Parts: sequence; structure tokens; C-alpha cells
Amino acid sequence: MGLMSSSVTQNALDLVLPGADDTRREAMAWLASLAKERRLSGKTVEAYARDLRQFLAFLTNHLGEPPSVKGILGLKPLDIRAFLAARRMNSVGSRSLMRQLAALRSFARHLEREGFGTASAFAAICTPKVDKNLPRPLSASSAVAVTDAATRASENRKPWILARDAAVLSLLYGAGLRISEALGLQRRDAPVNGIDTITVTGKGSKMRSVPVISAIQRAVEEYLQLCPYAIPPEGPLFVGARGGPLSPRIIQLAVEELRGALGLPDSATPHALRHSFATHLLAKGGDLRGIQELLGHASLSTTQLYTKVDAARLMDAFNAAHPRARVKQDVS
Repeated sequence: MGLMSSSVTQNALDLVLPGADDTRREAMAWLASLAKERRLSGKTVEAYARDLRQFLAFLTNHLGEPPSVKGILGLKPLDIRAFLAARRMNSVGSRSLMRQLAALRSFARHLEREGFGTASAFAAICTPKVDKNLPRPLSASSAVAVTDAATRASENRKPWILARDAAVLSLLYGAGLRISEALGLQRRDAPVNGIDTITVTGKGSKMRSVPVISAIQRAVEEYLQLCPYAIPPEGPLFVGARGGPLSPRIIQLAVEELRGALGLPDSATPHALRHSFATHLLAKGGDLRGIQELLGHASLSTTQLYTKVDAARLMDAFNAAHPRARVKQDVS
């Protein structure tokens, strides 16, 4: 069995996976392969471990004994549907069920690769349908205000803190980064001194190059000029009040304060700035494939959600401004 990181190993062991000895042994080998070979994040591996634990606990009651590898391979689609139905009764949503089924299928494929047999029942189950919520972007003026350090000038915060938050938020709106991607940048990655592109590491450890406009460069430069800490090249670009890595929660709190100051809805979050980046590019004629690359989406279908947002915006504008729409509203 391959070795996992100590934290993942300990977390998986803490779950005390149910099942027969061979099932637990193969479960740990599977978790190790997820961390080492597929390079999934520690949080994803832990989530998959929880998903499997819940399934094995259900099978222990469902089958009347701790499930062995042979017992798992001998399951029928009805057995798996019974598990999903039980999870539904516990108010588990479709998105969580979809991930859970993906975890179980992954474990089943592991058993097949190890030569235990075929686990056909898992492939026979339809993936739960998930309604994709449309992104909720900010208006262009609100997004710009959120990224402006002057918006929070009245707050009792040190100038370098305000400049830091503005620089992070500028990267979310001006470059479409996820908050984890912005906070994952190192000092040597800083887009300063004329550097107009950065390389970020996104989901699945995939790297992409993102252009950086001059407004972002200026925001980062101002932050670095005011920052009281000497940040080494390999250190995090954005640091907290004590000089350590900056927590995402600090940026979330900053946006919460900005929501109050600007009168924005609860949907105005750091991630909404990334949505705003994509929506505003599309509204200005941006190419969908190009936006997909900038956002680091693995599938174009994810990026296409923004076309629906733009269509909804256009329809709202039509209903508000077109004479025919106004006549129809007056008649009704």
C-alpha cells in the first residue's frame, strides 16, 4: 500500500472505517492512491473517506454483517439505491449525493484494478441531477468600489491592511482568480515592475497563465510598499497582521464590511467578484473559450453558465426599456 501524508492518514484512521479486514485494507490503499497518484487535495480525500465510511456503515446494517470486498462486489443496483434513499431521508442534497456516488465508484474501480472482480452495480446507478445555480455577479460599479481601498478609508484599519485587502480583491475581479489561488501566490509571483502575467495553481493542481492589468499591478505594488514585513521570495505574497499566511476568512470579513458600506446584498462575496469578472468580459464581447481558459474551468459547460446570466441581464434591460415590453406591463 502506498503512503499518504501523515495528516490524511491520521484523519482516515480517525474515521474508524467499518467493514471486514480486507475492505478496510483496500479502503486505506484506495485513499493512499487518491492522495499520491491522483494528487487530490487533503480535504477531498477526507471527504471521500467520510463518504465511504457512511456507505460501509449502511451496508453493515443492510447486509447484517461488516461488508467484505466480495460482499461489496456482489451488491445489486437496488442496494446502492437503498443507500442513496437513506441519505436523502437525512436531508442530504443532490450535490452531496453526486460526490458520494463518485467516491463509491472510485473505490469500486480500485477494487477492479486490484483484480478482485467487477463492480457493475455502481456503474448502473444514474448520477443525481443537480440544478446549477446561476452565478450572481456584482454590477461593474459595485465591483470596482469593492476593490478600491478608499472605500474602506473610514475604517479603523492600518493603511497596509486596507491596501492588502484591495490588492487581493483586485486579483479576484481583475484577473478572475479564486480566493485560494490569490492567497496561494508567492512573493516572487507578484505582478510588479512591469510583470503583466501570473501563473496560478487552480483546482486539481492545474496551472494556468493569467494576464494582469495595470490597475492590479498598482494595487499589489502599493500593498508591498506599505507592508511592514520583509517577505522572502518563496513566502506567501499576502500576509496577515502578524506576518503569517493570510486566512481566506479575513478577506471574507472585509467583503462583509464592504457589503454594509455599499449596501450590497448577501450574494456579494469574494467569489462573486470572480463571477463578475467573467460576466463583464462576456458582456463586452469576450470569447467564451478564452474566458474558460482565464477561469481555469475544466469544462466549457461550466463557463456557459455565464451566457445565461448575460441573457437574463439583457431580458431585464429589454423589459425595463422596450416600448412593447412597457405596453404589455401596463395592460397586465
